[in-house]
Amino acid sequence: MEVPWLLVAHGSVTALVVVSFLCGQWPIFEGTFVQSINHFLNFGAYHYLLRFVQAVCGNGAKDLVLGVEQYCCDRPNPILQVFYVAIIGVTYFIIVQTSFEYIPGYYVSGWHRYLSIVAVAVGAILFVLTSFSDPGTITAENVSQYVSAYPYDNVIFVEKECSTCKIPRPARAKHCRICDKCVARFDHHCGWMNNCIGEKNTRYFVAFLVWHFLICVYGALVIGFILAGELKERKVIYILTAYYGIENSFSGLFPHVAQWLLAVHNTQILLSVFLAILALLLGGFCAYHAHLCLTNTTTNESFKWQDYIMWMKKENEAKANAAALKASMGSANSDAHKAPPSKWRAFFVRSRRPSVEPVVKNNIYDRGMIRNMCEVIVPLSERKSFSHRKSD
Repeated sequence: MEVPWLLVAHGSVTALVVVSFLCGQWPIFEGTFVQSINHFLNFGAYHYLLRFVQAVCGNGAKDLVLGVEQYCCDRPNPILQVFYVAIIGVTYFIIVQTSFEYIPGYYVSGWHRYLSIVAVAVGAILFVLTSFSDPGTITAENVSQYVSAYPYDNVIFVEKECSTCKIPRPARAKHCRICDKCVARFDHHCGWMNNCIGEKNTRYFVAFLVWHFLICVYGALVIGFILAGELKERKVIYILTAYYGIENSFSGLFPHVAQWLLAVHNTQILLSVFLAILALLLGGFCAYHAHLCLTNTTTNESFKWQDYIMWMKKENEAKANAAALKASMGSANSDAHKAPPSKWRAFFVRSRRPSVEPVVKNNIYDRGMIRNMCEVIVPLSERKSFSHRKSD
């Protein structure tokens, strides 16, 4: 009876750490312990590691760690690509070795053997397309077309020159310090792809996320049906109720069924939990990027808008407080010769908060969900009209 709860606790802690590390900066977790864990994992733990290495091994070891960090985080490298291939390969190998012997089964037909190969192959193709396709590199030859294609909103994008490439920087573009090039409609630099996500490969990246989310859901469901078929074929529930006198209810059967599954099919249980956690994480990323595509916004632009709105709110609050202070000083001077108000009335009357002008996000690139999706699927640079564009 202790083993299932130990597994649940281990899985919960693992899920909390993974979610905090990957999603702790999301607005929904702002001010929560998830954000605190994320800050510790991303900054605090590394700081303590450097201090520990320096204290134990000296400054040379610390410089070595800093050099490894620079290579991994500030330069193009295939480390995460190799890690992705290893995760996919090892996971699929374990599934083949431990679960294919139950296919076909009571609830699972034999064609799932071949469907799984197709699913992994399509995921690998999307991975290659995203990793090795041009994200939309801006050069001196095509910069005029991009400047004409994406107008400046003069809010988060203003006309200026890229200090590194020495060419005009079109709206929605950004110079990636890792790839060392300007990318049109820049979203972010993805370490898993070792490539920028921009105008030309956003479609592949979103398709990659959606497909891998579906693969994880599909794998977890198939393994779940395999386990359910094993329970049915081996008549586990019938034996527990008929021969051991276990009450035929969820609360009565669950501990015993879970203990049997962990004893006989522990690998399938771990695989299904692993795939379910990945599906939850990928589902969150899919929803976020689907929202970005439907509103014709990028990750880079969402952060720019967040900073702009926060700055404007502070500006408006400062103006409102200054106006309220000026008005209160004027009213105090005019009421100087009047009889003082009742202390009880002044005590119970609440002071009015100054009205703050709301900040409105005006995304000029949002042209409706259908046209936004068409721009992602068929980028502007791949349309015939793009080559005829000229900057004014």
